[in-house]
Amino acid sequence: MGNHNSHDKPSTDGSGSGASTPRGSTRGARSGSSGELQGHTDKPEPPAPLSLVPVEKLGKLLAQRSQKEDGVNGVTENSFTKYLFPRYPELARQFYWYIHRLGKCKNKHIPLNTFRHQCERILAILDDNVIIDTYVRMFCTDPEEAKVTPEDLRSLLYVSYKLSMDYYPEGPQTCMQINKTLNAVVNGCYNKKESHSVGFVVRWLEEHCHRLIFPVHRYCVHLLATRHRELESQLDSSPGESGTGIELATPVLDRVGPRAALLPVSAAWLVAATLSQLYTRPLKPPPVTTSGGGSASAAWMSRLVCALPSHWVPLYSSNEHGLGANRFLHHTLAYRGPTLVVVSGKAECGETVTVVVASPQEWRETHQYCGGPDCALVQLYPTFSLVERGPRMLYLNTCIRGYPKGLRAGADPRSPQLSVNEGFDGFTFQGAPYPLNAIEVWGCGDGALRESQLDVKKWQVKEAERHRNVKISAADWIEHPDRYLLQMAGRPQYNTTAS
Repeated sequence: MGNHNSHDKPSTDGSGSGASTPRGSTRGARSGSSGELQGHTDKPEPPAPLSLVPVEKLGKLLAQRSQKEDGVNGVTENSFTKYLFPRYPELARQFYWYIHRLGKCKNKHIPLNTFRHQCERILAILDDNVIIDTYVRMFCTDPEEAKVTPEDLRSLLYVSYKLSMDYYPEGPQTCMQINKTLNAVVNGCYNKKESHSVGFVVRWLEEHCHRLIFPVHRYCVHLLATRHRELESQLDSSPGESGTGIELATPVLDRVGPRAALLPVSAAWLVAATLSQLYTRPLKPPPVTTSGGGSASAAWMSRLVCALPSHWVPLYSSNEHGLGANRFLHHTLAYRGPTLVVVSGKAECGETVTVVVASPQEWRETHQYCGGPDCALVQLYPTFSLVERGPRMLYLNTCIRGYPKGLRAGADPRSPQLSVNEGFDGFTFQGAPYPLNAIEVWGCGDGALRESQLDVKKWQVKEAERHRNVKISAADWIEHPDRYLLQMAGRPQYNTTAS
């Protein structure tokens, strides 16, 4: 493969198309590890902790299985896959040969001490940057050149998706559009390039979808810290279910109506890994029970395991409720929580463009740009990228005269990245016009916010009915302003009954 070092120059634009190196992330500055990711032929190694009882027990059990089944004094790939990752052989293969490579093993098996040492190093990783770097390198097919191909990234993303769907809060899920979603991410990162450096892919993931790899790490940590218990109870039996009890943060979509949604499950998984945790609102991690010398692993587990997020509820769908500004306002306003507005249109070439506007607070009609620091604009299809993120980038106005009307998103009021026109029948994205085919709005708050919005809608309907049925006496009607308006319109007689 060719050398792509020319693509490691800092990007001057915020489009994040994958044609140049993404901008530096504030997460890297905060953790102080961004410099460690540069110039290494292999992953930056965190300091190894003291010997951990769970890993030591796991290593001994796997070595016993390897000796019994393969006749090898160490840990073989067969026993590693069969007893540690039985449901995910691709993850097992990449993980095994990664620690085999780091341990500089001379044979095909991994010695027990090397296995324990390398697993403890992975358990010790807490820095977000190092987590992403570790698993990108793990799935890299060319570790010598530190080059990552599109297939390498796609394989890593699919493992993360499969884990998230297998441990979905409502049971295992499938999505018919997963290939479309994965292609969007890969195309956004590579932009038709044959390969990128590990550093480039790490920085791109960190900027555009920084939590997408974390489910893989959570799962691996969970198994390394707890799997020895199941193996001890099944010394002479076949391998059981792996990873039971782990909770991965994937938003639950409440579907209403038979029509196809603009936000499939795979897209929700991707968007949730891109936006702030405000939109998924994980609960506090569940208490971790440990025994013996497992206090160190308990601290890591409480840091890495996520609780279940709340549901995303559909507030408005143009396919269900009709397409128009008044329909959008009626179903969206008065929801006092974070929302996602999904806008979809089709280009002249027939390619569908889908954009997601993330609002961290209630939508209000105003002539000013508003929104907190968790506002974001994401291009979902055909290529995925985090277009823009920051405060005061949302705008909604349909009634205030003298100001632009429609829905807008972008930090520059003179040239917003997204602009939906007043009639809600077309939009402009990054300067290109598209006909507006459909809009969806998803509420990302808790159930109480949705109930509160429905209560407001019911009250508005009752008030409208009450004012419609107001009875006016004859004496009040003589001086009523509406009487004079009717007379000016040429209708002086009001009694139309037959004489």
